[in-house]
Amino acid sequence: MTALAKIVHTAPEIEAEPDLTDGFHLVIDALKLNGIETIYGVPGIPITDLGRMAQAAGMRVVSFRHEQHAGNAAAIAGFLTQKPGICLTVSAPGFLNGLTALANATTNCFPMILISGSSEREIVDLQQGDYEEMDQLAIAKPLCKAAFRVLHAADIGIGVARAIRAACSGRPGGVYLDLPAKLFSQVMEAEAGQKSLVKVIDPAPAQRPAPEAITRALEVLKSARRPLIVLGKGAAYAQADDAIRALVETSGIPYVPMSMAKGLLPDTHPLSAGAARSTALKDSDVVLLIGARLNWLLSHGKGKSWGEPGSTKFIQIDIEPREMDSNVEIVAPVVGDIASCVQALLDGMGQGWQQPPVDWIDTLKTKREANIAKMAPKLMSNASPMTFHAALGALRTIVKERPDAILVNEGANTLDLARGIIDMYQPRKRLDVGTWGIMGIGMGFAVAAAVETGKPVLCVEGDSAFGFSGMEVETICRYGLPVCIVVFNNNGIYRGTDSDPTGRDPATTVFVKDSRYDKMMEAFGGDGYHVTSPDELTRAVNAAMDSSRPSLINAVIDPAAGSESGNIGSLNPQSGIKKKA
Repeated sequence: MTALAKIVHTAPEIEAEPDLTDGFHLVIDALKLNGIETIYGVPGIPITDLGRMAQAAGMRVVSFRHEQHAGNAAAIAGFLTQKPGICLTVSAPGFLNGLTALANATTNCFPMILISGSSEREIVDLQQGDYEEMDQLAIAKPLCKAAFRVLHAADIGIGVARAIRAACSGRPGGVYLDLPAKLFSQVMEAEAGQKSLVKVIDPAPAQRPAPEAITRALEVLKSARRPLIVLGKGAAYAQADDAIRALVETSGIPYVPMSMAKGLLPDTHPLSAGAARSTALKDSDVVLLIGARLNWLLSHGKGKSWGEPGSTKFIQIDIEPREMDSNVEIVAPVVGDIASCVQALLDGMGQGWQQPPVDWIDTLKTKREANIAKMAPKLMSNASPMTFHAALGALRTIVKERPDAILVNEGANTLDLARGIIDMYQPRKRLDVGTWGIMGIGMGFAVAAAVETGKPVLCVEGDSAFGFSGMEVETICRYGLPVCIVVFNNNGIYRGTDSDPTGRDPATTVFVKDSRYDKMMEAFGGDGYHVTSPDELTRAVNAAMDSSRPSLINAVIDPAAGSESGNIGSLNPQSGIKKKA
């Protein structure tokens, strides 16, 4: 062997450097592995590069002007898709802005994950004054279903998996995932990083009801003379549409839909008692709750909205056992997921099911028709300026002609009256303020509805409600979304005619008179319309929705047309002090 050959033969082989990955890419890979393709958020320290890299990896990143609206978008995305919507925020103030949406998602049972960058633990724990220092995990815990912090890149996969399962399983809700800034730059071998990722298997497993619970519920239903089904937004979320429709039609039991359950069956269905809601609730003797809770929206199952105490028996379907007996006795609790429970009830009815007495159906039908007839003249007025009823009457026709469009709705009178006036024809087409009655959901919901479904969106806003999130019209224009916003402008909250008794300032409920919200949309390149009559409103909305362009219609409403807190004025306490004459 020559000397050269000997040197070549004995020289150590140069090992190739292993492929590396980091925390940024592991977060993105973990989300994508679990079928999550969209992130809603606001960029900033320390998560700006995460958004950039997510876009580069093919994810859709929708950037908002305020974290609360990004969080609302993520929450309603969860409702529409049954997958957790993702909201990405910066630390401390950005995290706090997103927290309102997270708490609202938990209250409404929407699966959502709020991911926030945060300060390093060693600095936070010693309270040494880091940039935007805050113990975000501790703050989030009481306001969401679960909260986790990831400190090591190797744990990102399991952290994301735990967040997804917590958000979706059982009763869905909001989850907080805390990612300290230092985590993103941690490096590990790519192969080991890939192996550390977790694909969540069956994140929301079926929970089938006990057979004896189904038997008990059916026996109670059989004993009813005036049965009623109440459909809540949980029934809409379940996407068990065919089974729910079959249960209603097989049983022959009339139903009342809560606002976000409207359209599970068309509001024009012969068994719909929505237009006779007060009579249906007060006179029913057995009520089957499907995805609805006996909270304030149903007067807690007692009081003036219902019959004499103890006169109504309740059957409740809910995946959360602790929901039972929360306000009144539930004589037949059915614990399980809605799809399984509804199918079990349907199977148990068999061929010989006895439908409710005809006189009960006829009573509700008569009341429904009388209420519709009484309302009709108000809806057909073409007066200028418009009343709420006349404006909503015009939109009612448009929704009937465009049943595939998604209706987003918030406000005081604008919300309360629209619930009863605008009929829905398809499931999950009505999105509104839900259980908390929180204002400001409009633009976030509208953006996510357009992004997640690709359908046109009609967003009907009170001028007060629009003020909470109005700057997001720029977001709608930036992404070119097919969103038509109608602002019911009556110059104030409830009405625009109040005054300050001292004469010093505007009244607390009054806005700038004759504001032109349509100019906001035009400022960002969208289309603006200004209308004063129902006929003009109809033409403008149709033109806007036909164009599929971002549009805003400033609909002038009579300033004196509103009423205090819409239909829930009793929730505003009155002063107990009587003034002397």
